[in-house]
Amino acid sequence: MRESMQDLTNQTIIGCDIGLKRIGLAKICNGIILPLAPLLRKNRNQAAQELSKLLIEQNPITLVVGMPSQNLEMQKRIKHFISLVAFDGQIIYINEDNTSLEALESLCHFSRGNKINAQKNGKLDSLAACKILERYIANTTNKSEL
Repeated sequence: MRESMQDLTNQTIIGCDIGLKRIGLAKICNGIILPLAPLLRKNRNQAAQELSKLLIEQNPITLVVGMPSQNLEMQKRIKHFISLVAFDGQIIYINEDNTSLEALESLCHFSRGNKINAQKNGKLDSLAACKILERYIANTTNKSEL
């Protein structure tokens, strides 16, 4: 896929960091990456329905999903979960290795208690989704410059 940064600024793209308890969400809108409220998973069907609803509301052309490079079981779970989501747009999987750690490092100014709260309430997961979208932009714009 070859897109310039200009192309990306005119599109809504949703990124997600899928975990067993929470799904972090972010979006690119007018070229700006913004964290969205995370989804708290009760079960996979509930989470898939909530993500499907969000995708209908946001109407993105692309869903960028973080995928671990080493954990094959988690890769399988993520692909199965995405198969439950009602979305007709393009789905792109991006290496998510260390995005949660990068997101945690971006909270260095937070107190220890606030960092723990960010982990529990899913805000950290949505920041990880922002990191996933940053990687998507970097990969996409680098390919278009070749």
